[in-house]
Amino acid sequence: MGPINLLPYDGQLFYYPDFYPQAEATLLYQELLNNIPWQHDEVIIFGKKIITKRKMAWYAAPGLDYTYSGSTKTALPFTQALLQIKTEVEKVSGAEFNSCLLNFYHDGQEAMGWHSDNENTLEKNGIIAAVSFGAERRFVFRHRGTKEKKEILLEKGSLVLMSGIIQEQWQHAIPKMATVKTPRISLTFRQMKAN
Repeated sequence: MGPINLLPYDGQLFYYPDFYPQAEATLLYQELLNNIPWQHDEVIIFGKKIITKRKMAWYAAPGLDYTYSGSTKTALPFTQALLQIKTEVEKVSGAEFNSCLLNFYHDGQEAMGWHSDNENTLEKNGIIAAVSFGAERRFVFRHRGTKEKKEILLEKGSLVLMSGIIQEQWQHAIPKMATVKTPRISLTFRQMKAN
């Protein structure tokens, strides 16, 4: 039997805590840490350019640049490690992904505020798959209407699948965790509309 939907309504949220065994998750973490050209993210918030402490990288099929928060990321070609992870995520999700946003959090002081992955360039109600490596972090969901919250502790080597109307009806965030002193890498595989 597969995982159950963790949301009470308005979308699907599935969690696979042991998507990768710990030893393999550690090897993939080292590979990503050392071989991804990490850059500080730049976003425009209330008309002001902000350089985040958190670092990121954008990989996608040729020409699939990604614009969010007033900033455009130019696609890099998938590495062998990312292709391997993508293939394994596609097997479990039953979906095909043409892009991946990578985030590198140095420690628990770096966070991600409330948001939805609902840009016009993403397939409407498509599947987003998030794979976590490194430190465990809280992943919190908040319903736009009812304000009900759901929370997952993202374990090393885990997979989250978000689908249906979740991005329309729920926001999600990675809160600060002062007790976390080590890095986390997240990969969010996405379904971008072809240009």
